[in-house]
Amino acid sequence: MDAQSRGRADEIDPADQWVLNPRTGHYELQLNDSAAQERPKVAAPRRSSSSPAAPKTTSPGVPGPRRGDTPPGGRRGGRSRKGGGGGGGRRKKALLITSGTLALLLVGGAAAAYLYYDHLNGNLSVTDIAGAGTGGFKKDQAINILVIGTDKRSGAGNEGYGDKDSVGHADTTILFHIAKDRSNATALSIPRDLIANIPDCPTKQPDGTTKTVRGAKGVRFNTSLGQEGRDAGCTMRTVKDLTGIEVDNFMMVDFNAVKTLSTAVGGVPVCLEKDVDDEDSKLKLTKGEHKLEGEQALAFVRTRHAFGNESDLDRIKTQQQFLGSMMREMKSKETLTSPKKFFSLAEAATKSLTVDQGLGSIDKLTDLAGELKDIDLKNITFTTMPVLDNPAEKVKATVVVNQALAEPLLQMIRGDVSLTEVEKKEQAAKEAADADAKAKQDALLQGNRAPAGDVRVSVYNGGGPKGAASTTAQWLQNSKGISKAGNQGNAPAKVDATQLEFAPNQADQARALADALGLPATALKMGTADAASKTPMKLTLGPDFQKAGSPLAPPVPQELPKDVQQAQADKAICAK
Repeated sequence: MDAQSRGRADEIDPADQWVLNPRTGHYELQLNDSAAQERPKVAAPRRSSSSPAAPKTTSPGVPGPRRGDTPPGGRRGGRSRKGGGGGGGRRKKALLITSGTLALLLVGGAAAAYLYYDHLNGNLSVTDIAGAGTGGFKKDQAINILVIGTDKRSGAGNEGYGDKDSVGHADTTILFHIAKDRSNATALSIPRDLIANIPDCPTKQPDGTTKTVRGAKGVRFNTSLGQEGRDAGCTMRTVKDLTGIEVDNFMMVDFNAVKTLSTAVGGVPVCLEKDVDDEDSKLKLTKGEHKLEGEQALAFVRTRHAFGNESDLDRIKTQQQFLGSMMREMKSKETLTSPKKFFSLAEAATKSLTVDQGLGSIDKLTDLAGELKDIDLKNITFTTMPVLDNPAEKVKATVVVNQALAEPLLQMIRGDVSLTEVEKKEQAAKEAADADAKAKQDALLQGNRAPAGDVRVSVYNGGGPKGAASTTAQWLQNSKGISKAGNQGNAPAKVDATQLEFAPNQADQARALADALGLPATALKMGTADAASKTPMKLTLGPDFQKAGSPLAPPVPQELPKDVQQAQADKAICAK
């Protein structure tokens, strides 16, 4: 449809204006005749085999930035954020949203799209979470993103789903863990009816002040959001209390996001093993394969009575199947080669998102995308917090954590161990190759021990309990006679596990300290050069450290208990 038939130029769908010129092989901006006389065609930049082309210059068919919006750290006028440019107008910054950005919005996936920086940046909603979480993901560390789907009934596109005045709950919550080496990811679903403890929660108020919402013990997990004025930072704090995993950032979407994103991708394929007619969600489908978008897609992820034993746990499985299918659809050739889909996806995705300040700009989302772009779908695993029916209830309505199954799973996530078979095989091969190195490591504990008074060590906290460096240094001085132990506070960077760094001529001191603290051979890291006289060793306490005098946490399991539910994102599974 041409520009004139659509009406005003600013109402034109930007994706519809870019067409492939068979003579040049480039996408070009296609306007109507009158507009073309005023503005020449603009060739899109060359595209690689994995990403489509997009405009670098402003056209009347592409929505401009919201009034008053500027990129963080940027400025108005004739120059771009990074300087340069100039001329009569502002140079627009083209943004590549790589496979990770849209992936994150839906707990993984792959897509890429070029759209204007200012416009997309203006689409985002940002929440100040008053210090919840780590302050933001880091490029050299594992990443934990909390993806929240709220059942809020207010706002455009969310009407007609029950209580129109509901402020919403944490209806669907997924902790998305990205491995430190970026080779794999785990998506942990947390049931909304899980009994949990909600900590006291500082929340930012509209007037800029901070109000602490009182916590609650033994309540449904989904009340960590919305209720009593709680924001997503409260849900982040609740997840840390529940799992022992501190969240870096959050992303939140509502009902409308499912409708717009499923439509933008051109529909999400699903498979049913039986006919479905659910009056509550209004899902009515025949057995077999379907491609769902809009209201149908939302009904599919909302239904609680169509599949399994009609519980929230089975609804979680259905949602995981849908998300896995959407990831595959985003990564498909049909999506990767369609400029229209890219424009639509980027627009729908950014309009759907509420994020914390650590992800509050397109630049920051793009940085995150760069960390995710190379993860293969076969190495993304969906799983669910293992639970049991609440034994305190006669009529079963809530669930409690199944500690026997949950703790190994949480240890693997905290220990950055992949749940995928591919990664397990690679890990097994690595362990076999390290057998000789392990034998040499064990030999470090064989030999003389220095007297306690001769042991010099600086103690750092690299991920242990708060104040661990101070209490450990004092314990070594007062309980073990290691008077030259010094507290150095927080380490420059966190470590994956407790480690003791020492020089070859300090080996006898290292053995004595290992005996005092119960350190295993794997914690000893010997350098190659001798240290100067009176130079202290460096002890960095990691997340496996509990308290001085207690053994380190047991080794992280490498295999999940067989009863823990899991599914890989690359596999299509029929709902039943």
